[in-house]
Amino acid sequence: MSRSHAPLLLAALLAAPPAWADAGPVQDTNAKQAALPAAAKQAGKSVQAIVRTPQRRQVPEAQVAPVQPQPKWTGGGELGVASAHGNSTTESLNGRLNLRYADGLWAHSLEAFGLRASAEFARTGSDGSITHERRTTANRYTLGGNSAYLMDARGTINTALRLEHDDFGTYSQQQSLSVSYGNRVVDGDKAQLDLQIGPGYRRTHDRIDDETRAGAIARGRLGLKYALTPNAEIVNTLLIESGDYNTFAQNDLGVSVTMNSHLALKAGWQARHNSNVDEDRKKTDTLTTMNVVYKFK
Repeated sequence: MSRSHAPLLLAALLAAPPAWADAGPVQDTNAKQAALPAAAKQAGKSVQAIVRTPQRRQVPEAQVAPVQPQPKWTGGGELGVASAHGNSTTESLNGRLNLRYADGLWAHSLEAFGLRASAEFARTGSDGSITHERRTTANRYTLGGNSAYLMDARGTINTALRLEHDDFGTYSQQQSLSVSYGNRVVDGDKAQLDLQIGPGYRRTHDRIDDETRAGAIARGRLGLKYALTPNAEIVNTLLIESGDYNTFAQNDLGVSVTMNSHLALKAGWQARHNSNVDEDRKKTDTLTTMNVVYKFK
């Protein structure tokens, strides 16, 4: 080739497309990987591993079943004993048990109370001799139950049953059954106030006249809790049952101081009132107690 044709041949070679451009877009995968550096190969394997890893299936939130609260028992019991010996001899025992069972929209509660007291009296005979005899001065127990259906955040429909036996009261037996609407009118960090009101039916037995009466009543209940300190609280419960022949009211006031997670000391004052009693009976009775309380959760 002559020197005059060399520039023309060089220009033709530069203008012609490379040979590999005619091969098309599909190339052998192994050839591509061979052309990559070792670091790029390793990076490609890592990316493929991540892409091919199966993803965990996400369950839609609407399909997840809501967690239902487990039924739970709560409550406690209290006991108080007093004994005096010497010139006079007196003994008294009182106890109370409160249980509550909550399951979903239902809450059931049970309360039992008992009081028994005795004293020793001196009696002088006709011949001047003195004898001592012991007498029971108080013997009363009460059993009450309540079932509540939660209508909303504060409102409830309640069914309440109360049974009472008293050897020294005008009414030796009292039984009442009622249906009421309840509402938590105050629900704060320190104070809670619950109210119940509704109709009911009551049956009583007059111990003196040996007469049994029954009739409709209106029932109301007020329950108050107030935290004085993190370890002390006031609890007050007022119950009223009013009918044609008698209005019964009972108020229980207690101040408790917590010693640990289970034990507490409680000072209590109870007042009971019956509007219709015998002439030789007082309408209002009071009881003061100092008890040890055990709570379980």
